[in-house]
Amino acid sequence: MVAALWSFAVAVVAAVVPAPQNPAPSGAVVVRGVTVYTGTGDLWPGNLEARHGRYVNSGSVHPAHHGAAEFDLPGAFVMPGLIDAHGHLLLLGGMLDEVDLVGTTSYQEVIARAVKKASTLPKGSWVIGRGWDQNDWSNTAMPRHQELSAAIPDHPVWLTRIDGHAGLANQRALELGGVRKDSVTGEGGEILRDQDGEPTGVLVDDAMGAIKLPALSPDQIRQRLLAAQRECLRHGLTCVHDAGVDRTTLDAMVALHKEGKWLLRTYVLLDPNERELIARGPWQTPDARIVVRAVKLYADGALGSRGARLLEPYTDQPGWRGLVSLPKGTVLEVAQRCADSSMQLCTHAIGDAANKTVLDAYEAVKIDGGIAPLRFRIEHAQVIAEDDFARFARLGVLPSMQPTHLTSDMPWAAERLGPERVLRAYAWRRFHALGVTVPFGSDFPVESVDPRKGLFAAVTTRGERGGPAGGYRPDQKLSREQAIRGFTRHAAHAMFAERDLGTIELGNLADFTVFDRDLLTCAEDDLLQAKVLLTVVGGQVAYDGRGK
Repeated sequence: MVAALWSFAVAVVAAVVPAPQNPAPSGAVVVRGVTVYTGTGDLWPGNLEARHGRYVNSGSVHPAHHGAAEFDLPGAFVMPGLIDAHGHLLLLGGMLDEVDLVGTTSYQEVIARAVKKASTLPKGSWVIGRGWDQNDWSNTAMPRHQELSAAIPDHPVWLTRIDGHAGLANQRALELGGVRKDSVTGEGGEILRDQDGEPTGVLVDDAMGAIKLPALSPDQIRQRLLAAQRECLRHGLTCVHDAGVDRTTLDAMVALHKEGKWLLRTYVLLDPNERELIARGPWQTPDARIVVRAVKLYADGALGSRGARLLEPYTDQPGWRGLVSLPKGTVLEVAQRCADSSMQLCTHAIGDAANKTVLDAYEAVKIDGGIAPLRFRIEHAQVIAEDDFARFARLGVLPSMQPTHLTSDMPWAAERLGPERVLRAYAWRRFHALGVTVPFGSDFPVESVDPRKGLFAAVTTRGERGGPAGGYRPDQKLSREQAIRGFTRHAAHAMFAERDLGTIELGNLADFTVFDRDLLTCAEDDLLQAKVLLTVVGGQVAYDGRGK
C-alpha cells in the first residue's frame, strides 16, 4: 500500500507546491440561467462552463461532443466551491457508528443513549460515544462516572466531550486504562478527582491517552471516510482541510482515490508523529484531489473543559490557567522540521498563553526570508493577548478560525474569561482590520459540518437557536462577502491554492457550489435555509440535491 501511495508522489523542494498545469480530465459541465458570484468583483458572462476540470469561456463546451453534464437552473446562485479549513473526516464518519451525544440536555440523557447502544452490543464490547457538553445541562458541573457505571457495568464505556479534549469513562474503562487514585499525569493532562482523591471518570487532554480503544479495521476506516465524504458533499463542501491524519488513514484515502471513489478535494494535515511522511516533504495526486503538505500540532486544550492555556487564571476557577500540551521548545522543534521539509505547520492554540507560545516558537524558526512563505497557521486562535494580534500580521501567520465556535461558546465564555478578556476572543474582524488572511472552517464534528451555519455565525454572531438580537459579538460581524471569502478565497490561500481555487476565473479548477437562493442578498435567516442544488468538484458533479 505504501508503495502504491508514493507512486502518486510529486517531488517538491520549493516552499510552495506548484499547481498542476494539466490535470487529468475530470469532467465537463454546463450550467445555465444562474447568478454567478465569482469572488473577484468581476461578472461572469454567459453560462458557467468547465472542461477537463477547469473553467472555460461560455460557448466552449458542446455537451454532445464533450460528454458534459447539463443543468438549467434559473434563479440559482453559483459560488466558488466552499472549503472547510479545519475538519476531521474520520471522526465525522465515526459519528454514524458511535453514540451521538450532541444536543443532550442532561447527564441522564447521556446515560440513556449509552444504555440503548450497549443493549445492541455483545457483553464486554466497548460503548463509544461523542458530543456531550456539560455547559448545555442545568447542572453544568463535570459528570461523575458512578451513575454511568451502575447503568452499564458489563461494558467499558468511553464518551468523548464535544470538543474532543475531555472524555468520561465508566468504572470498567478506568480499570482497563489503569486509572486509579494514585495515578499521575503530566502537565498536558488532568485526571479530575472527587473530594477523596478518587478519579471521577473525566480525563482531560493528555490523560485521555490512558483509554486504549480498539483499533479500527481497514474496512471501518474506508467506510467512515466515505460516510464523511457524503456528508461534506451533501452540504456543499468541495474541499476540506483534514486535520491530524495518520499514515493508515492517508493510505485508505489514496486507495479510494485510485478506485475513483474519492471525490472530495482534501488538503491533508499530517499527524506530527508521522515523521517519515513529514520529512518527505509536500506531494499531491496528479489531479490535486489529495494534497499533502501540512502538519497538525496541539499546544493546549479547549476552553469548554478548561484545558485552554491562559496567561491569567480562569475567571470561574481561580488559580487555574489550563494545560500545556507542548512547551515552546517542542513546538519550535516541530516547526523547524517542517520548515526544513517545506511543510506548513498548523498548531492548535486556543488560550492567549498558548497562542503566545506558538508565535514565539514560529518567530524563532531559522529559515532564510522568514516563515511567511510557509504560511504557518494557528488553528482556532480563540483568545489573543492584546500585543499579539499585530504579530500574526508581522510574521505572516494565518489564524484559522471557526465562526460557530463563537456562537457555541459565547453563552458561557464570559464566565471562563471575564468581561475584558472575552473581548479579545473570537476576534476575526480585528484580524481583518490588520489585513490578515483568515481562513474559516467548522472543526467538525466538534461543530456541524454545515457551512451555512458558519456563514450565518460570521455575519450575525448569533447562533441558529437564538441569542441576543444584536448578536453575541456585534463588533465582530462580517459582511456577506467577507464571510464567504473565509470559506473560499482565504481557505484556498491557506492551502497554497489561491491560483486554482477560491474564485471562479478562466483556467481555475472548476470547484463550485450551487444554492437555490442568492447568499449575498437573501434575508439573514434564509442563510440557514438555503438548499444545496449541486456540488461540483473538478468539473464532476459530486452531489445532486435537486428534488431532495
